[in-house]
Amino acid sequence: MLNEPASAQFATEHFFRHESARLVATLVGQFGAQRLQWVEDVVQEALVRALQTWPYRGVPDNPAAWLTQTARHLALDQLRREQRWNEREEGISAEQARWMAVPVEAAAGDDAHLRDDTLRLMFVCCHPQLSAEAQIALALRTLCGLSPAEIAAAFVTSEAAISKRLVRARQRIRELALPFELPEAYELPQRLDAVLASLYLLFNEGYKASSGEHLVRSDLCHEAIRLTELLATHPATGLPQCHALLALMLLSASRLPARTDEAGGILRLHEQDRSLWDQSLIHRGIHHLQHSARGETLTEYHLEAGIAACHSTAANHAATDWPRILALYDQLMQLTSSPVVALNRAIAVGRVHGAQHGLEALAAVQGLEGYLSLHAARGTFAAELGQPQAATVHYRSALALATLPSERRFFERQIAACEAAAPALATN
Repeated sequence: MLNEPASAQFATEHFFRHESARLVATLVGQFGAQRLQWVEDVVQEALVRALQTWPYRGVPDNPAAWLTQTARHLALDQLRREQRWNEREEGISAEQARWMAVPVEAAAGDDAHLRDDTLRLMFVCCHPQLSAEAQIALALRTLCGLSPAEIAAAFVTSEAAISKRLVRARQRIRELALPFELPEAYELPQRLDAVLASLYLLFNEGYKASSGEHLVRSDLCHEAIRLTELLATHPATGLPQCHALLALMLLSASRLPARTDEAGGILRLHEQDRSLWDQSLIHRGIHHLQHSARGETLTEYHLEAGIAACHSTAANHAATDWPRILALYDQLMQLTSSPVVALNRAIAVGRVHGAQHGLEALAAVQGLEGYLSLHAARGTFAAELGQPQAATVHYRSALALATLPSERRFFERQIAACEAAAPALATN
Protein backbone atom coordinates (compact mmCIF):
# COMPACT_ATOMS: atom_id res chain seq x y z
CA MET A 1 0.00 0.00 0.00
CA LEU A 2 1.25 3.48 -0.88
CA ASN A 3 0.62 6.71 0.97
CA GLU A 4 -0.62 9.90 -0.67
CA PRO A 5 1.85 11.50 -3.11
CA ALA A 6 1.66 14.77 -1.15
CA SER A 7 3.82 13.23 1.55
CA ALA A 8 6.53 12.19 -0.91
CA GLN A 9 8.64 15.33 -0.65
CA PHE A 10 8.73 15.26 3.15
CA ALA A 11 9.54 11.55 3.30
CA THR A 12 12.28 11.86 0.69
CA GLU A 13 13.93 14.77 2.50
CA HIS A 14 13.62 13.02 5.85
CA PHE A 15 15.16 9.78 4.62
CA PHE A 16 17.74 11.17 2.22
CA ARG A 17 20.71 11.68 4.56
CA HIS A 18 20.06 8.76 6.89
CA GLU A 19 19.32 6.29 4.11
CA SER A 20 22.25 7.49 2.00
CA ALA A 21 24.65 6.77 4.86
CA ARG A 22 22.95 3.45 5.65
CA LEU A 23 23.06 2.20 2.08
CA VAL A 24 26.65 3.30 1.51
CA ALA A 25 27.77 1.56 4.71
CA THR A 26 25.87 -1.60 3.80
CA LEU A 27 27.15 -1.79 0.23
CA VAL A 28 30.75 -0.98 1.17
CA GLY A 29 30.50 -3.78 3.71
CA GLN A 30 29.61 -6.13 0.87
CA PHE A 31 31.84 -4.85 -1.93
CA GLY A 32 34.80 -3.32 -0.08
CA ALA A 33 36.10 0.20 0.48
CA GLN A 34 38.00 0.08 -2.82
CA ARG A 35 34.67 0.39 -4.64
CA LEU A 36 33.53 3.39 -2.62
CA GLN A 37 32.93 5.65 -5.62
CA TRP A 38 30.96 2.90 -7.37
CA VAL A 39 28.88 2.33 -4.23
CA GLU A 40 28.14 6.05 -3.88
CA ASP A 41 27.00 6.15 -7.51
CA VAL A 42 24.67 3.19 -6.94
CA VAL A 43 23.19 4.79 -3.83
CA GLN A 44 22.77 8.13 -5.59
CA GLU A 45 20.91 6.42 -8.43
CA ALA A 46 18.61 4.66 -5.94
CA LEU A 47 17.79 7.98 -4.29
CA VAL A 48 17.20 9.63 -7.66
CA ARG A 49 14.73 6.88 -8.52
CA ALA A 50 12.92 7.55 -5.26
CA LEU A 51 12.69 11.24 -6.17
CA GLN A 52 11.36 10.33 -9.60
CA THR A 53 8.91 7.67 -8.43
CA TRP A 54 7.47 8.63 -5.05
CA PRO A 55 5.86 11.96 -6.04
CA TYR A 56 3.72 10.12 -8.59
CA ARG A 57 3.16 6.67 -7.10
CA GLY A 58 3.22 7.64 -3.44
CA VAL A 59 5.66 6.78 -0.67
CA PRO A 60 6.04 3.05 0.07
CA ASP A 61 4.94 1.83 3.49
CA ASN A 62 8.56 0.82 4.10
CA PRO A 63 10.73 3.39 2.27
CA ALA A 64 13.97 1.97 3.68
CA ALA A 65 13.19 -1.48 2.30
CA TRP A 66 12.24 0.04 -1.06
CA LEU A 67 15.58 1.85 -1.27
CA THR A 68 17.47 -1.27 -0.20
CA GLN A 69 15.75 -3.36 -2.87
CA THR A 70 16.38 -0.71 -5.53
CA ALA A 71 20.06 -0.41 -4.56
CA ARG A 72 20.42 -4.19 -4.69
CA HIS A 73 19.05 -4.42 -8.20
CA LEU A 74 21.13 -1.49 -9.40
CA ALA A 75 24.28 -3.02 -7.92
CA LEU A 76 23.53 -6.38 -9.49
CA ASP A 77 22.81 -4.83 -12.88
CA GLN A 78 26.03 -2.83 -12.85
CA LEU A 79 28.10 -5.84 -11.82
CA ARG A 80 26.67 -7.78 -14.72
CA ARG A 81 27.38 -4.95 -17.12
CA GLU A 82 30.96 -4.88 -15.89
CA GLN A 83 31.11 -8.63 -16.56
CA ARG A 84 32.28 -9.25 -13.02
CA TRP A 85 30.17 -12.36 -12.59
CA ASN A 86 32.41 -14.79 -14.38
CA GLU A 87 34.87 -17.56 -13.62
CA ARG A 88 37.63 -15.15 -12.65
CA GLU A 89 35.64 -13.79 -9.72
CA GLU A 90 33.49 -16.66 -8.51
CA GLY A 91 33.99 -15.58 -4.89
CA ILE A 92 32.23 -12.29 -5.34
CA SER A 93 29.19 -13.92 -6.95
CA ALA A 94 28.78 -16.31 -4.02
CA GLU A 95 29.02 -13.48 -1.49
CA GLN A 96 26.60 -11.27 -3.38
CA ALA A 97 24.18 -14.16 -3.81
CA ARG A 98 24.03 -14.54 -0.02
CA TRP A 99 23.49 -10.79 0.32
CA MET A 100 20.69 -10.78 -2.24
CA ALA A 101 19.03 -13.68 -0.41
CA VAL A 102 18.55 -11.65 2.79
CA PRO A 103 15.00 -10.22 2.91
CA VAL A 104 15.06 -6.49 2.27
CA GLU A 105 13.08 -5.75 5.44
CA ALA A 106 15.72 -7.56 7.50
CA ALA A 107 18.60 -5.86 5.70
CA ALA A 108 17.04 -2.43 6.17
CA GLY A 109 16.31 -3.02 9.85
CA ASP A 110 19.45 -4.82 11.03
CA ASP A 111 20.54 -2.12 13.47
CA ALA A 112 23.46 -3.99 15.04
CA HIS A 113 25.02 -4.88 11.68
CA LEU A 114 24.40 -1.39 10.32
CA ARG A 115 26.03 0.17 13.39
CA ASP A 116 29.19 -1.85 12.87
CA ASP A 117 29.27 -1.16 9.12
CA THR A 118 28.77 2.57 9.71
CA LEU A 119 31.56 2.69 12.29
CA ARG A 120 33.91 0.82 9.96
CA LEU A 121 33.10 3.25 7.17
CA MET A 122 33.81 6.19 9.49
CA PHE A 123 37.33 4.93 10.05
CA VAL A 124 37.91 4.18 6.36
CA CYS A 125 36.97 7.76 5.51
CA CYS A 126 39.20 9.09 8.30
CA HIS A 127 42.28 6.94 7.65
CA PRO A 128 45.64 8.58 8.55
CA GLN A 129 46.97 7.95 5.04
CA LEU A 130 44.51 10.60 3.85
CA SER A 131 45.07 14.27 4.53
CA ALA A 132 43.09 15.74 7.42
CA GLU A 133 41.05 17.89 5.02
CA ALA A 134 40.34 14.90 2.78
CA GLN A 135 39.27 12.80 5.77
CA ILE A 136 36.70 15.33 6.91
CA ALA A 137 35.40 16.05 3.41
CA LEU A 138 35.01 12.35 2.62
CA ALA A 139 33.24 11.65 5.90
CA LEU A 140 30.82 14.50 5.34
CA ARG A 141 30.09 13.32 1.80
CA THR A 142 29.90 9.58 2.42
CA LEU A 143 28.57 9.25 5.96
CA CYS A 144 26.36 12.29 6.10
CA GLY A 145 25.21 12.89 2.55
CA LEU A 146 26.40 16.48 2.25
CA SER A 147 26.81 17.73 -1.29
CA PRO A 148 30.18 19.08 -2.49
CA ALA A 149 28.63 22.56 -2.42
CA GLU A 150 27.62 22.18 1.23
CA ILE A 151 31.05 20.86 2.16
CA ALA A 152 32.69 23.73 0.28
CA ALA A 153 30.65 26.20 2.30
CA ALA A 154 31.73 24.53 5.54
CA PHE A 155 35.39 24.63 4.47
CA VAL A 156 35.06 28.15 3.02
CA THR A 157 36.45 26.99 -0.32
CA SER A 158 35.16 26.26 -3.83
CA GLU A 159 32.96 23.37 -4.85
CA ALA A 160 35.51 22.42 -7.52
CA ALA A 161 38.24 22.16 -4.89
CA ILE A 162 36.09 19.87 -2.75
CA SER A 163 35.21 17.67 -5.73
CA LYS A 164 38.90 17.25 -6.55
CA ARG A 165 39.65 16.50 -2.91
CA LEU A 166 37.00 13.78 -2.85
CA VAL A 167 38.27 12.21 -6.07
CA ARG A 168 41.83 12.08 -4.74
CA ALA A 169 40.66 10.59 -1.44
CA ARG A 170 38.74 7.79 -3.17
CA GLN A 171 41.70 7.07 -5.44
CA ARG A 172 43.96 6.86 -2.40
CA ILE A 173 41.60 4.40 -0.71
CA ARG A 174 41.75 2.18 -3.81
CA GLU A 175 45.54 2.38 -3.97
CA LEU A 176 45.93 1.47 -0.29
CA ALA A 177 43.32 -1.30 -0.45
CA LEU A 178 42.14 -0.21 2.99
CA PRO A 179 40.46 -2.94 5.06
CA PHE A 180 36.85 -2.43 6.08
CA GLU A 181 37.35 -2.85 9.83
CA LEU A 182 37.68 -0.97 13.10
CA PRO A 183 41.21 0.14 14.09
CA GLU A 184 43.21 -1.82 16.61
CA ALA A 185 42.95 -0.60 20.21
CA TYR A 186 46.43 0.96 20.19
CA GLU A 187 45.66 3.23 17.21
CA LEU A 188 42.05 4.00 18.08
CA PRO A 189 42.51 7.34 19.94
CA GLN A 190 44.50 8.93 17.10
CA ARG A 191 42.12 7.62 14.44
CA LEU A 192 39.15 8.79 16.47
CA ASP A 193 40.27 12.42 16.41
CA ALA A 194 39.58 12.80 12.68
CA VAL A 195 36.16 11.15 12.99
CA LEU A 196 35.14 13.46 15.82
CA ALA A 197 36.40 16.51 13.90
CA SER A 198 34.15 15.56 10.97
CA LEU A 199 31.12 15.16 13.19
CA TYR A 200 31.87 18.43 14.99
CA LEU A 201 32.01 20.28 11.68
CA LEU A 202 28.79 18.62 10.53
CA PHE A 203 26.95 19.68 13.68
CA ASN A 204 28.22 23.24 13.39
CA GLU A 205 27.01 23.47 9.80
CA GLY A 206 23.55 22.47 11.01
CA TYR A 207 23.57 24.72 14.06
CA LYS A 208 24.47 27.75 12.00
CA ALA A 209 24.22 27.10 8.27
CA SER A 210 26.82 28.74 6.07
CA SER A 211 24.49 28.98 3.08
CA GLY A 212 20.86 28.59 2.08
CA GLU A 213 17.68 30.22 3.29
CA HIS A 214 17.59 29.10 6.92
CA LEU A 215 19.84 29.78 9.91
CA VAL A 216 19.34 26.30 11.37
CA ARG A 217 19.49 22.95 9.59
CA SER A 218 18.29 20.61 12.31
CA ASP A 219 18.61 17.57 10.02
CA LEU A 220 22.40 18.00 9.98
CA CYS A 221 22.52 18.48 13.75
CA HIS A 222 20.53 15.32 14.39
CA GLU A 223 22.57 13.34 11.85
CA ALA A 224 25.75 14.39 13.67
CA ILE A 225 24.19 13.38 16.98
CA ARG A 226 23.15 10.01 15.56
CA LEU A 227 26.64 9.20 14.32
CA THR A 228 28.36 10.47 17.46
CA GLU A 229 26.00 8.39 19.57
CA LEU A 230 27.02 5.32 17.57
CA LEU A 231 30.61 6.00 18.58
CA ALA A 232 29.85 6.83 22.20
CA THR A 233 27.75 3.73 22.82
CA HIS A 234 29.97 1.19 21.04
CA PRO A 235 32.28 -0.81 23.35
CA ALA A 236 35.30 -0.23 21.10
CA THR A 237 34.88 3.50 20.51
CA GLY A 238 33.02 4.83 23.55
CA LEU A 239 35.96 6.87 24.85
CA PRO A 240 35.54 9.98 27.06
CA GLN A 241 36.07 12.43 24.20
CA CYS A 242 33.15 10.83 22.31
CA HIS A 243 30.86 11.39 25.29
CA ALA A 244 32.14 14.96 25.62
CA LEU A 245 31.37 15.77 21.98
CA LEU A 246 27.97 14.09 22.24
CA ALA A 247 27.24 16.16 25.37
CA LEU A 248 28.17 19.35 23.50
CA MET A 249 25.87 18.46 20.62
CA LEU A 250 22.91 17.49 22.80
CA LEU A 251 23.16 20.57 25.00
CA SER A 252 23.47 22.86 21.99
CA ALA A 253 20.68 21.11 20.08
CA SER A 254 18.35 21.56 23.04
CA ARG A 255 18.15 25.26 22.14
CA LEU A 256 17.37 24.80 18.44
CA PRO A 257 13.57 25.27 18.74
CA ALA A 258 14.07 28.71 20.31
CA ARG A 259 16.83 30.12 18.09
CA THR A 260 14.45 31.66 15.55
CA ASP A 261 11.01 33.23 15.70
CA GLU A 262 7.99 32.14 13.67
CA ALA A 263 9.20 34.17 10.69
CA GLY A 264 12.67 32.64 10.82
CA GLY A 265 14.23 35.69 12.42
CA ILE A 266 17.30 35.28 14.63
CA LEU A 267 16.74 35.34 18.39
CA ARG A 268 19.78 35.97 20.56
CA LEU A 269 20.30 33.94 23.72
CA HIS A 270 18.70 36.53 26.02
CA GLU A 271 15.70 36.83 23.67
CA GLN A 272 14.90 33.12 23.52
CA ASP A 273 11.88 31.50 25.18
CA ARG A 274 13.57 28.97 27.44
CA SER A 275 10.37 27.00 27.86
CA LEU A 276 10.98 25.86 24.27
CA TRP A 277 14.35 24.36 25.13
CA ASP A 278 14.29 20.56 24.95
CA GLN A 279 14.79 19.37 28.51
CA SER A 280 15.22 15.75 27.47
CA LEU A 281 18.23 16.70 25.35
CA ILE A 282 19.64 18.75 28.22
CA HIS A 283 19.34 15.79 30.60
CA ARG A 284 20.97 13.48 28.07
CA GLY A 285 23.72 16.02 27.51
CA ILE A 286 24.47 16.33 31.22
CA HIS A 287 24.56 12.53 31.49
CA HIS A 288 27.17 12.24 28.73
CA LEU A 289 29.15 15.17 30.14
CA GLN A 290 29.35 13.36 33.47
CA HIS A 291 30.34 10.17 31.67
CA SER A 292 33.11 12.01 29.82
CA ALA A 293 34.72 12.97 33.14
CA ARG A 294 35.83 9.37 33.66
CA GLY A 295 38.86 9.90 31.46
CA GLU A 296 42.19 11.42 32.38
CA THR A 297 42.55 13.77 29.40
CA LEU A 298 40.78 17.11 29.13
CA THR A 299 39.86 17.89 25.52
CA GLU A 300 38.39 20.89 23.76
CA TYR A 301 35.11 18.99 23.57
CA HIS A 302 34.99 18.67 27.38
CA LEU A 303 35.43 22.41 27.85
CA GLU A 304 32.99 23.42 25.12
CA ALA A 305 30.42 21.02 26.55
CA GLY A 306 30.95 22.59 29.97
CA ILE A 307 30.27 26.02 28.48
CA ALA A 308 27.13 24.71 26.77
CA ALA A 309 25.99 23.23 30.09
CA CYS A 310 26.33 26.63 31.79
CA HIS A 311 23.99 28.13 29.22
CA SER A 312 21.52 25.24 29.08
CA THR A 313 21.07 24.88 32.83
CA ALA A 314 20.65 28.59 33.65
CA ALA A 315 17.08 29.37 34.72
CA ASN A 316 17.22 32.63 32.78
CA HIS A 317 19.79 34.78 31.01
CA ALA A 318 20.57 36.83 34.12
CA ALA A 319 21.34 33.61 36.02
CA THR A 320 24.01 32.53 33.53
CA ASP A 321 27.28 31.73 35.31
CA TRP A 322 29.49 33.98 33.17
CA PRO A 323 32.50 33.80 35.52
CA ARG A 324 32.45 30.02 35.14
CA ILE A 325 32.13 30.35 31.36
CA LEU A 326 35.08 32.75 31.25
CA ALA A 327 37.17 30.34 33.33
CA LEU A 328 36.35 27.53 30.90
CA TYR A 329 37.35 29.72 27.95
CA ASP A 330 40.62 30.50 29.72
CA GLN A 331 41.27 26.76 29.94
CA LEU A 332 40.25 26.32 26.32
CA MET A 333 42.73 28.98 25.23
CA GLN A 334 45.49 26.84 26.74
CA LEU A 335 44.52 23.96 24.41
CA THR A 336 43.98 25.83 21.17
CA SER A 337 45.15 28.95 19.36
CA SER A 338 41.83 29.29 17.53
CA PRO A 339 40.91 32.95 16.98
CA VAL A 340 37.23 31.95 17.17
CA VAL A 341 37.79 30.72 20.72
CA ALA A 342 39.54 34.02 21.47
CA LEU A 343 36.50 35.86 20.10
CA ASN A 344 34.09 33.90 22.27
CA ARG A 345 36.31 34.44 25.29
CA ALA A 346 36.25 38.18 24.63
CA ILE A 347 32.46 38.11 24.66
CA ALA A 348 32.57 36.32 28.01
CA VAL A 349 34.97 39.01 29.28
CA GLY A 350 32.38 41.62 28.36
CA ARG A 351 29.67 39.76 30.23
CA VAL A 352 31.80 39.43 33.37
CA HIS A 353 33.65 42.77 33.42
CA GLY A 354 31.47 45.02 31.28
CA ALA A 355 31.12 46.07 27.64
CA GLN A 356 34.21 48.30 27.60
CA HIS A 357 36.42 45.43 28.72
CA GLY A 358 34.70 43.28 26.13
CA LEU A 359 35.61 45.72 23.36
CA GLU A 360 39.19 45.83 24.55
CA ALA A 361 39.37 42.03 24.52
CA LEU A 362 37.89 41.98 21.01
CA ALA A 363 40.56 44.43 19.84
CA ALA A 364 43.19 41.85 20.73
CA VAL A 365 41.62 39.14 18.55
CA GLN A 366 43.67 38.60 15.40
CA GLY A 367 42.77 37.24 11.97
CA LEU A 368 38.97 37.55 12.05
CA GLU A 369 38.29 40.82 10.23
CA GLY A 370 36.38 38.82 7.64
CA TYR A 371 34.37 37.00 10.30
CA LEU A 372 30.82 38.24 10.80
CA SER A 373 30.60 37.43 14.53
CA LEU A 374 33.51 39.72 15.39
CA HIS A 375 31.76 42.78 13.97
CA ALA A 376 28.44 41.70 15.53
CA ALA A 377 30.06 41.49 18.97
CA ARG A 378 31.68 44.90 18.52
CA GLY A 379 28.30 46.33 17.56
CA THR A 380 26.58 44.78 20.57
CA PHE A 381 29.11 46.12 23.06
CA ALA A 382 29.14 49.58 21.44
CA ALA A 383 25.34 49.72 21.65
CA GLU A 384 25.45 48.70 25.31
CA LEU A 385 27.89 51.55 25.96
CA GLY A 386 25.46 54.05 24.45
CA GLN A 387 27.48 54.52 21.25
CA PRO A 388 24.86 53.97 18.51
CA GLN A 389 26.94 55.56 15.75
CA ALA A 390 29.90 53.26 16.43
CA ALA A 391 27.53 50.32 16.75
CA THR A 392 26.03 51.16 13.36
CA VAL A 393 29.47 51.04 11.74
CA HIS A 394 30.14 47.60 13.19
CA TYR A 395 26.70 46.28 12.28
CA ARG A 396 27.15 47.52 8.71
CA SER A 397 30.43 45.59 8.53
CA ALA A 398 28.61 42.49 9.76
CA LEU A 399 25.80 43.04 7.25
CA ALA A 400 28.32 43.15 4.41
CA LEU A 401 29.56 39.70 5.44
CA ALA A 402 26.13 38.13 6.03
CA THR A 403 25.30 35.21 3.73
CA LEU A 404 21.89 34.18 5.08
CA PRO A 405 18.67 36.17 4.60
CA SER A 406 17.92 35.87 8.33
CA GLU A 407 21.32 37.37 9.15
CA ARG A 408 20.79 40.28 6.79
CA ARG A 409 17.37 41.00 8.27
CA PHE A 410 18.81 40.82 11.80
CA PHE A 411 21.57 43.33 11.14
CA GLU A 412 19.25 45.63 9.23
CA ARG A 413 17.05 45.74 12.34
CA GLN A 414 20.04 46.48 14.57
CA ILE A 415 21.19 49.27 12.25
CA ALA A 416 17.70 50.78 12.21
CA ALA A 417 17.54 50.70 16.02
CA CYS A 418 20.94 52.36 16.32
CA GLU A 419 20.07 55.06 13.80
CA ALA A 420 16.86 55.76 15.69
CA ALA A 421 18.77 56.00 18.97
CA ALA A 422 21.45 58.38 17.65
CA PRO A 423 19.18 61.47 17.20
CA ALA A 424 17.60 60.86 20.60
CA LEU A 425 21.01 60.93 22.25
CA ALA A 426 21.95 64.09 20.35
CA THR A 427 18.93 65.99 21.73
CA ASN A 428 19.57 65.03 25.35
